[in-house]
Amino acid sequence: MQAEVQQLVEMGATPAQARAALRQYKDVMQAAEQIFEGAFADVLDDQDIPMSSSSDSKRPRPATPDIEDEDMGSDYAEDEDDDARYLEADYIDYDSDFETNPGVTKAIPDVDPYAGIFFSKDRKEEVIEVEEQAEIIQVPNFAEPVKIMTQGEWMKGCPEGGEQSFLFGLYSQLVEGQCLCPNCGTPVARNKYDFFALYPSFTTYIEQLRKIIGQTCKTCNTEFCLACGEKSSADKIKRPSAGEHDALFHCSNLQGVILGVGLSMLEQLFIENSQDRRENKDQTSRTTKRRKTDQMLDNDDVDGAYYGSLPGSKKKVGGIGYAGDAKEDNTGQLEALALQRSKDEKIGNVLSEIRVYLPNLHREGGGQSSDYLVHPTALAHLRRRFNYICSTLLRNDSLADMSERSVLYFELLHWLEASHGDVLQTISSHEALASMMAMPIMVVVSNKPVVLKKSSAKASSSIRERTIVYEGSSSPRELLEAIVIQAQAALKGLEGSKPQEAQEGEPTEEQKRMTIDLKGKAKEQTSELSEENQKLYDFCNRILTTANAIDRSLHETKGDAFVNRLHASLPKLFSSSSSSPSVHVDAGATEESAKKAYIDWASQVRFEYCDLTVSTTGGEEDASPHFKSFYSNEARMLANSDIPKRSLAIAKELAILTTNLPVSWDSSVFLRVDETRVDVIKALITGPEGTPYYNGCYLFDIFLGPSYNQSPPSVKYMTTNGGKYRFNPNLYADGKVCLSLLGTWSGPGWIAGKSTLLQVLISIQSMILCEEPYLNEPGWATQGGTPASRAYSANVRRMVVKTAMLGNLKAPPEPFQDVIRTHFRVKARSLTAQLDKWLLEDDGKATSSDGGGYSASGKIEPGGSTNGLKKDVDELKALLAQLEAGKGI
Repeated sequence: MQAEVQQLVEMGATPAQARAALRQYKDVMQAAEQIFEGAFADVLDDQDIPMSSSSDSKRPRPATPDIEDEDMGSDYAEDEDDDARYLEADYIDYDSDFETNPGVTKAIPDVDPYAGIFFSKDRKEEVIEVEEQAEIIQVPNFAEPVKIMTQGEWMKGCPEGGEQSFLFGLYSQLVEGQCLCPNCGTPVARNKYDFFALYPSFTTYIEQLRKIIGQTCKTCNTEFCLACGEKSSADKIKRPSAGEHDALFHCSNLQGVILGVGLSMLEQLFIENSQDRRENKDQTSRTTKRRKTDQMLDNDDVDGAYYGSLPGSKKKVGGIGYAGDAKEDNTGQLEALALQRSKDEKIGNVLSEIRVYLPNLHREGGGQSSDYLVHPTALAHLRRRFNYICSTLLRNDSLADMSERSVLYFELLHWLEASHGDVLQTISSHEALASMMAMPIMVVVSNKPVVLKKSSAKASSSIRERTIVYEGSSSPRELLEAIVIQAQAALKGLEGSKPQEAQEGEPTEEQKRMTIDLKGKAKEQTSELSEENQKLYDFCNRILTTANAIDRSLHETKGDAFVNRLHASLPKLFSSSSSSPSVHVDAGATEESAKKAYIDWASQVRFEYCDLTVSTTGGEEDASPHFKSFYSNEARMLANSDIPKRSLAIAKELAILTTNLPVSWDSSVFLRVDETRVDVIKALITGPEGTPYYNGCYLFDIFLGPSYNQSPPSVKYMTTNGGKYRFNPNLYADGKVCLSLLGTWSGPGWIAGKSTLLQVLISIQSMILCEEPYLNEPGWATQGGTPASRAYSANVRRMVVKTAMLGNLKAPPEPFQDVIRTHFRVKARSLTAQLDKWLLEDDGKATSSDGGGYSASGKIEPGGSTNGLKKDVDELKALLAQLEAGKGI
C-alpha cells in the first residue's frame, strides 16, 4: 500500500488523504479522482507523524549494491516498510507550508485546496551523494565499448528521500537479477548494459533498447517485457506515431529509465556545450583586454566594468567614457555563431527525441497506465535534470540572444507549453507534471568531500562521497516571467510610435524636412529589416503564449486560488496605467535589514512605464502631445515615424533594460519610459559609495533618435541647480554630458548596431560619478590625491548635499517622487552618518559653481565649514528624521 500512497503523493495528495482514499477505493486512479474532486479535502495530516526538519538531518544514499551480496535483496525488503514510514513523514515536511494545530478537530476548508503542498523556496536539504568510477563494457553486437551509468550518477541531484527510494529500487531491479516469465517462471538474465549503457547518442540508446526489451520465453513462447516482467499486448503498445508496435511504451519502468538515461545524456551534452561557450567567451575577453589600454572599456565587458570599477578601486583614471573600441576585432565571430547554432540544434534535436517519451494522456488510441500513473523516477529526473537545463536557459538575460538561438528555445518552450492538440506530450498538459512549473528548483549551494574509500576487495574503482546541500530557488514559471517581461517590452518597442491624427495646421519647414528624411530612411530599411522584426515579434509572442498555456493548465489542474497565489509571487513590471501599488518599505532596525529592504524594493521599481506627456487645456490644434522631457520637440517630430530598424533596436534595448539595470545598496539605476512613446526616457542614478556623489540623485533626460542605434542616444543632465552647478568635468551646468560613447568626448565611441543605452548608463554611473572627478579633466589626469583634487571633491560634496540631496528631496522631480523619498527614507540612518563625516572633512571653502580653479594654497583646518554646508546638512537631517517617523515633507 505504501507504493500507492507515494504515487498519490507525487500526484499532489497529502499522505493522510492518500491513505484515506485507498481504504475506500482499492484502485489508485479511482482514489486519485476522488481526492482531486475534493472528497477528502477535510482529511487532516496525521498528528502522530514527527515533523523533522530536513535541513537538520543528513540522509545518506543507499550504498551501491554489491553484485556478490546475496542478502541485499532480503535486507532491502525487510527495511522497506520502515523506510516508507520515515520518507512519508519527510514528504509531509516537504509539502507543507503551514503548521497543523493539534487542538483543531476538524479542518477548516482552504480556498486553495493545494495550499498545503505549495513548495517553498525556504527549503534546504542536506544529503550524502556517491561518486563512482564508471565501468566500461563491451556490449554484444556493438562495435565500441560503452560506459555504464553508475548508481551515483543515476541518483545524482535528488535530495528528497522518496525520490531516492524509488531511484534506488528501479536501478537495483534493472541492473541485476533475473526477469521471470509471467507464464511459466523461466528466468531471463538482465545485464547492466541492457538499460544503463550510455551510448554515443540517445537515438542509439533507443535502438539498442528496442532490440532487447521484448523477450520471448524459450519454454512457453510467451512474449513479455524485460523491464517489468509482464506480458506484452499488441493492443496496449500500438503507437501510430512510433510504428505499429512499439514496446518502449509498455510500462512505467521503461518510462522511468528512458527519461532518466535520456535526460542524463542531455544534461551532459548541455554542460559540455556550456563550458565550451564560457571558454570561448573567456578567451575572447582575454584577447580583448590585451588590446585595450588602461582607459578603455570593452563593450562586451560592461557588467564587469561596472562591478569592478565601483568606488574603492585605486585604478588609475586616464579620462572617461571609453566604453567601446571602434576598431574591435570581429575575427572568428561568424564562425563562433555558426558553431553555437550547430550546438543548439544538437541539443534541440535531443530534446525533441526525448519529448516523445514524456507521459501523454492524449496519445492517439488513448493513454496507457504509465501515462496516468507516472513513474516517480521519471518525475525525479524531470525535476532535477530537465529543470537544471530549463532554469539555465531561462536565466538568459538577453532576449536578443534567445531569439538568435530560437532553434533551441522554441523546443524548450514546446516542452513547457500545454498543447492538447499535439500527439506529442508537453509538461504542462499533464497534471502530475504541471506542478513542476510552480515548484522551486533545488540548486546546489554547498559541495564538500566526505571520505575516500575502497568499495570492496572485488571492486577496483574508488568511491567518493560528498555532502551536498540543496536550497530552493526560483521555479520555471517564475524564471519564465522575467522573460515574459522582456518579451512584453520588446513587443512594445516593435509597435513603434502610435499614429497621430493628421495635423490641421501647416507643418513647419523643419517638420517637413524631418518627414522627408524619415520617409527616405523607411524606404531603405523596410525591405531589409521587416523579416528580422517579424522574427523577434513571433518569438516574443511564443513566449507569452507559453506562459499563458502554463497558467491555463495550472488553473485546470490546481485551481484558481493556487494560480493566484503563484502570480502574487512572480516579478512584476508596473506602469502608471496599471495602478501599481505604493508599498511601504520597512527599513528594519539594522543596516543589514535596511540593505535587504532597499535592494528588494529597488529591484521591483527600477524599470517602469509611465505617462510623460504634458497635460493640455484643450483648444490646441496640434494633436501631437508635448513631453516632460528636454527632447520634447524632437519626440514630437517623430510622432508619425515608422523606421523598422529603429523599432527593432529599441525593442531589443527595452528587453535588456527591464531586468538588467544595476541595483545595489551602493548605487542603482532607475528608468521611466513613456507608455506610448518608448523612445522618450528618463533616468535616475544614485551616486556610488566611496565617491563625492554618494547617495545623491542625478537625473537624465534621454531620447532615442531617428537613427538609433546606428548612432547614440541623446542624453541631457538635469540635476544642475537651475543650470548653475557643474558637478563634474564631464557634466556641464547646461546639461551637456561628455562621454565618448555619446560622441561628445574624444576617444573610441559608439559602435553602430552594437553599443547600447545600458552601456551609456553604466559608464555614467561608474566612470563619471567616480572617486576623484578632478581626474576626468584630461589636463589633470595625473593629479590623483593632490590637494587640488581633494578640494575639487569637497566642492562637489557641497553641491551634492544642496542639490542632489536636499533640493531633490524638497522638490522631487517627476516621475521619481516615490523613488527619491523611499531612497532617502530607507537610507536615513546611513545618510546621517555620511553627512556627519562629510561635514567633518569639509575644507571650509566657498562653493564654486564651476568646480575648477582650486590650488593647494590656502590651507584650512577640517571641520571649519562656514560656507553653508552645515546649514544644508542640518536641514537635510531634519527632513530625514521626518521621513523615518513616517511624516510627509
